[in-house]
Amino acid sequence: MILRAAVLAGGVIGGAMASQFPEFSQQYQQRLGGAVDALAEVVADFDASAQAAGLTRESALAEMQGTAFLDRRRSDMVRTFARYDRLSADLVALETAGPFMRAYHAAHSTDTEVASAALSAFKPAVPLTLAGAIFALAGFLVGAAAISAVLKLLLWPFAGRRQTARGT
Repeated sequence: MILRAAVLAGGVIGGAMASQFPEFSQQYQQRLGGAVDALAEVVADFDASAQAAGLTRESALAEMQGTAFLDRRRSDMVRTFARYDRLSADLVALETAGPFMRAYHAAHSTDTEVASAALSAFKPAVPLTLAGAIFALAGFLVGAAAISAVLKLLLWPFAGRRQTARGT
Protein backbone atom coordinates (compact mmCIF):
# COMPACT_ATOMS: atom_id res chain seq x y z
CA MET A 1 0.00 0.00 0.00
CA ILE A 2 2.77 2.44 0.94
CA LEU A 3 4.71 1.51 -2.18
CA ARG A 4 1.72 2.23 -4.42
CA ALA A 5 1.21 5.57 -2.70
CA ALA A 6 4.87 6.43 -3.27
CA VAL A 7 4.60 5.49 -6.96
CA LEU A 8 1.41 7.55 -7.27
CA ALA A 9 3.10 10.52 -5.58
CA GLY A 10 6.06 10.22 -7.95
CA GLY A 11 3.67 10.18 -10.88
CA VAL A 12 1.75 13.22 -9.65
CA ILE A 13 4.96 15.18 -9.04
CA GLY A 14 6.34 14.19 -12.45
CA GLY A 15 3.05 15.10 -14.13
CA ALA A 16 2.88 18.46 -12.40
CA MET A 17 6.45 19.29 -13.39
CA ALA A 18 6.15 18.16 -17.01
CA SER A 19 2.80 19.94 -17.48
CA GLN A 20 4.63 23.25 -17.00
CA PHE A 21 6.83 22.82 -20.06
CA PRO A 22 4.42 24.34 -22.63
CA GLU A 23 4.08 27.51 -20.52
CA PHE A 24 7.81 27.73 -19.88
CA SER A 25 8.59 27.24 -23.58
CA GLN A 26 6.18 30.07 -24.43
CA GLN A 27 7.85 32.40 -21.91
CA TYR A 28 11.29 31.35 -23.17
CA GLN A 29 10.23 32.07 -26.74
CA GLN A 30 9.01 35.54 -25.74
CA ARG A 31 12.30 36.34 -24.00
CA LEU A 32 14.24 34.96 -26.95
CA GLY A 33 12.26 37.22 -29.28
CA GLY A 34 13.09 40.21 -27.08
CA ALA A 35 16.79 39.33 -27.11
CA VAL A 36 16.75 38.95 -30.90
CA ASP A 37 15.00 42.31 -31.27
CA ALA A 38 17.58 44.02 -29.04
CA LEU A 39 20.49 42.45 -30.90
CA ALA A 40 18.90 43.33 -34.25
CA GLU A 41 19.03 47.01 -33.26
CA VAL A 42 22.74 46.77 -32.45
CA VAL A 43 23.48 44.92 -35.69
CA ALA A 44 21.44 47.37 -37.78
CA ASP A 45 23.14 50.34 -36.10
CA PHE A 46 26.61 48.93 -36.79
CA ASP A 47 25.71 48.09 -40.41
CA ALA A 48 24.26 51.58 -40.94
CA SER A 49 27.44 53.20 -39.56
CA ALA A 50 29.57 51.00 -41.79
CA GLN A 51 27.45 51.78 -44.84
CA ALA A 52 27.55 55.52 -44.11
CA ALA A 53 31.35 55.26 -44.20
CA GLY A 54 31.19 53.29 -47.47
CA LEU A 55 32.18 50.01 -45.80
CA THR A 56 30.75 46.54 -45.53
CA ARG A 57 30.38 44.95 -42.13
CA GLU A 58 33.53 42.88 -42.67
CA SER A 59 35.63 45.84 -43.84
CA ALA A 60 34.37 47.97 -40.93
CA LEU A 61 35.38 45.21 -38.51
CA ALA A 62 38.79 44.98 -40.20
CA GLU A 63 39.31 48.72 -39.66
CA MET A 64 38.62 48.37 -35.95
CA GLN A 65 42.20 47.79 -34.87
CA GLY A 66 45.25 49.61 -33.69
CA THR A 67 44.33 50.23 -30.06
CA ALA A 68 43.38 47.92 -27.23
CA PHE A 69 39.92 49.47 -27.14
CA LEU A 70 39.26 49.01 -30.87
CA ASP A 71 40.54 45.44 -30.76
CA ARG A 72 38.26 44.68 -27.82
CA ARG A 73 35.29 46.41 -29.48
CA ARG A 74 35.83 44.43 -32.70
CA SER A 75 35.81 41.18 -30.68
CA ASP A 76 32.64 42.30 -28.90
CA MET A 77 30.91 43.02 -32.21
CA VAL A 78 31.98 39.70 -33.71
CA ARG A 79 30.47 37.92 -30.68
CA THR A 80 27.32 40.06 -30.98
CA PHE A 81 26.89 39.13 -34.66
CA ALA A 82 27.41 35.44 -33.89
CA ARG A 83 24.95 35.54 -30.98
CA TYR A 84 22.38 37.37 -33.10
CA ASP A 85 22.65 34.70 -35.81
CA ARG A 86 22.36 31.85 -33.26
CA LEU A 87 19.41 33.34 -31.41
CA SER A 88 17.63 34.24 -34.65
CA ALA A 89 17.96 30.63 -35.82
CA ASP A 90 16.71 29.37 -32.43
CA LEU A 91 13.73 31.72 -32.60
CA VAL A 92 12.78 30.58 -36.09
CA ALA A 93 13.05 26.94 -34.97
CA LEU A 94 10.75 27.59 -31.98
CA GLU A 95 8.25 29.69 -33.94
CA THR A 96 7.84 26.97 -36.56
CA ALA A 97 7.71 24.10 -34.06
CA GLY A 98 4.68 22.65 -32.37
CA PRO A 99 4.60 22.07 -28.62
CA PHE A 100 6.24 18.66 -28.81
CA MET A 101 9.05 19.73 -31.14
CA ARG A 102 9.70 22.66 -28.79
CA ALA A 103 10.69 20.07 -26.19
CA TYR A 104 13.28 18.75 -28.64
CA HIS A 105 14.54 22.25 -29.44
CA ALA A 106 14.66 23.19 -25.76
CA ALA A 107 17.24 20.50 -25.18
CA HIS A 108 19.37 22.11 -27.90
CA SER A 109 18.99 25.69 -26.69
CA THR A 110 22.16 27.62 -27.43
CA ASP A 111 21.74 30.51 -25.01
CA THR A 112 21.76 29.82 -21.29
CA GLU A 113 21.41 33.53 -20.48
CA VAL A 114 17.94 33.71 -22.04
CA ALA A 115 16.92 30.37 -20.51
CA SER A 116 18.09 31.48 -17.05
CA ALA A 117 16.20 34.75 -17.32
CA ALA A 118 13.03 32.93 -18.42
CA LEU A 119 13.36 30.42 -15.58
CA SER A 120 13.92 33.08 -12.94
CA ALA A 121 10.76 34.93 -14.04
CA PHE A 122 8.71 31.78 -14.69
CA LYS A 123 5.37 31.47 -12.94
CA PRO A 124 3.73 28.03 -13.05
CA ALA A 125 0.41 27.90 -14.85
CA VAL A 126 -2.44 25.41 -14.99
CA PRO A 127 -2.12 23.57 -18.31
CA LEU A 128 -5.47 23.95 -20.06
CA THR A 129 -4.27 22.85 -23.46
CA LEU A 130 -4.03 19.42 -25.04
CA ALA A 131 -0.24 19.78 -25.13
CA GLY A 132 -0.19 20.58 -21.39
CA ALA A 133 -2.34 17.54 -20.65
CA ILE A 134 -0.12 15.26 -22.75
CA PHE A 135 3.02 16.60 -21.08
CA ALA A 136 1.33 16.05 -17.69
CA LEU A 137 0.47 12.45 -18.60
CA ALA A 138 3.99 11.79 -19.89
CA GLY A 139 5.46 13.33 -16.75
CA PHE A 140 3.13 11.23 -14.59
CA LEU A 141 4.22 8.04 -16.34
CA VAL A 142 7.92 8.91 -16.15
CA GLY A 143 7.65 9.96 -12.50
CA ALA A 144 5.74 6.84 -11.52
CA ALA A 145 8.14 4.61 -13.44
CA ALA A 146 11.17 6.30 -11.87
CA ILE A 147 9.85 5.92 -8.31
CA SER A 148 8.81 2.34 -9.02
CA ALA A 149 12.26 1.50 -10.38
CA VAL A 150 14.00 3.09 -7.40
CA LEU A 151 11.76 1.24 -4.94
CA LYS A 152 12.28 -2.07 -6.73
CA LEU A 153 16.02 -1.51 -6.67
CA LEU A 154 15.97 -0.66 -2.97
CA LEU A 155 13.73 -3.62 -2.08
CA TRP A 156 15.44 -6.12 -4.37
CA PRO A 157 17.78 -7.53 -1.66
CA PHE A 158 14.73 -8.32 0.47
CA ALA A 159 12.66 -9.93 -2.29
CA GLY A 160 14.27 -13.35 -1.89
CA ARG A 161 13.61 -13.35 1.85
CA ARG A 162 9.90 -12.65 1.38
CA GLN A 163 9.48 -15.51 -1.07
CA THR A 164 11.39 -17.88 1.24
CA ALA A 165 9.24 -16.83 4.19
CA ARG A 166 6.04 -17.41 2.18
CA GLY A 167 7.18 -20.84 1.05
CA THR A 168 7.82 -22.05 4.59
